[in-house]
Amino acid sequence: MTFFKNVLLLGVSAATLAACAAGPNYKRPMTPAHAEGNFIAASPALVTADAPKDDWWRLYEDPTLDQLVADALKANTDLRVALANWEKARAVLRESRSDRLPQTQVDASGNYNRFSSIQRVPGSATEDWRVDAGLSVSYEVDLWGRVKRSIEASRADADAALGAADAMRVAVVAETVRAYADASSAAERIGVAERTLALLDKTVDLTTKRFAAGRTTRLDVSRVSALRNQQLATLSPLRAQRDAALFRLALLTGRVPADLPPQVGMRAATLRLDRPVPVGDGRALLARRPDVREAERKLAAETARIGVATADLYPKISLGAAIGSTGNDIPSMFGAGPLRWLAGPLLSWAFPNIEGGRARIAQAQASTRAALAGFDGTVLKALQETETALSAYTHTLEQQQALKEAAEQARVAATISRAQLREGRIDFLTVLDAERTLAGAEADLAQADAQVAASQIDLFRALGGGWQSDPARQVASAK
Repeated sequence: MTFFKNVLLLGVSAATLAACAAGPNYKRPMTPAHAEGNFIAASPALVTADAPKDDWWRLYEDPTLDQLVADALKANTDLRVALANWEKARAVLRESRSDRLPQTQVDASGNYNRFSSIQRVPGSATEDWRVDAGLSVSYEVDLWGRVKRSIEASRADADAALGAADAMRVAVVAETVRAYADASSAAERIGVAERTLALLDKTVDLTTKRFAAGRTTRLDVSRVSALRNQQLATLSPLRAQRDAALFRLALLTGRVPADLPPQVGMRAATLRLDRPVPVGDGRALLARRPDVREAERKLAAETARIGVATADLYPKISLGAAIGSTGNDIPSMFGAGPLRWLAGPLLSWAFPNIEGGRARIAQAQASTRAALAGFDGTVLKALQETETALSAYTHTLEQQQALKEAAEQARVAATISRAQLREGRIDFLTVLDAERTLAGAEADLAQADAQVAASQIDLFRALGGGWQSDPARQVASAK
C-alpha cells in the first residue's frame, strides 16, 4: 500500500508542476502603428469605409456568375487539396491530444514448441503449447509541459492549415470571377470590333461606288480596304482570348471544357459595378485576410515548439503497470501460479550529453524568428496589395472616363466627316483618318472597361473576403 500511495503522490505532484510548461508563452505580435487606419490610396468618391461584403461577387448581380462561384467552391481541385491538408492537420492534433491519456497495449501469442532434451525435465514432454497474454498501461507525467506544448503546436498548425484553405478559397473565387470577366469583356470587345468592321464595310462600299462614278481614285479604295482588313484581323485574337477565358472557367469549376454550361458564354458585356466599393480600414483588412491569420498561427506553432525542445532537456517520467499470464493452454493461464504483474515509475533522461537538446532549442528559436519575419512580411504585403489595388482602381476609372469622352468625340468626328464626304466638301484622306481614329478609340475604351473590371477584382481579392460565408467550412469547423 505504501508503494501505491507514493505513486499517487508523485502523480498529484506532477500534475501540479505540469501547469508550468517549459518554453515561452505565446503573445500575438504587434502590427505597425499606422497599419490599422484608413487607406491612403482610397478615393472617397469611389470607395467607402463600410465593411466589405463577404460574398462580394454578388454585387455584380449576375446569376450565372453566382452559380460558377458556387461550382468552383465545390469542385475546384486546388481547394480540395487545401481542405484535405487541413483535415490532415486536424488528425495530427487529435494524435497529439491522445498523449494526455494513458497508453494501453494488449499482447497475446500462442506457440507450439519443441524443446531439446537438455531443456526439459526428464520424463516430461518435449512438445507442448505455450500461450501468453498481457496488458500494459503507461502514462507520461507531463512535468515540464512537453505534451502541453506539443498540443499547442498541433492546434496552431491546424489553424494555419485552415488559414491556407481560406486563402485558397479567396484565390479560387477571385480567379473564377476574373475568368468570367475576361470572357465577358472579350465578347464585348468582339462586338465593338464587329460594329466597327460593319461601319468600315459601308465606307468601303461608298468609296467603291465613288470610284465607279469617277469621283475618287483606286488609291482611296485600297486605303479604306486595308483599314477594313486590319480591323478584321483584330477579331481572331479576341476570339482566342474569349475561348481561353472560358477554358479557364472550366478548369476552375472542375469541368472539362466541353462540359461548361452554354449560358456561361452568352454574356457579351463587361462586368460593371457602378457604385462605391466598401473597403473598410486597415484593422478590418488584417482581421479578414486569411494569409495574415495563417502566418500568425505558424508563429504560434513555432513558439510552442521551443517549449517542446526545452522540455526534452529534463527527465521524462512515466507511470506504468503491466499484468499477464503464461500457460500451456487458455484455462491454465487463469491460475494464481502463472500470473505476473508489475507497477512503478520509469525515468529516462538524456544526460549528461544534452548538446543535441540545446541544438534543437536553437533550431526552434531560429524557426520562430523566421515565422515572426514571415508574419511581419505578410502584414506589409497585405497593406501593399490593398493600397496598390486601390490606386490602380482609381486610375483605371480616370482612364476609362477620359477614353469615354475621346470615343464620343471620335464618333462625332467620323459622322461629320462621312456627311461632308458625301457633299464633296472634304477629301477622302480626312474621312479615312476619322474612321481610323474612331476604330482605335472604340477599341481603347473596350480595353479600359476590361481593365476597370480587372482592377475591381484585384481590389476585392486584396481585401481578403469570401471565405467567411462558406457553409462547408462552418460545418467542418463545428465538427
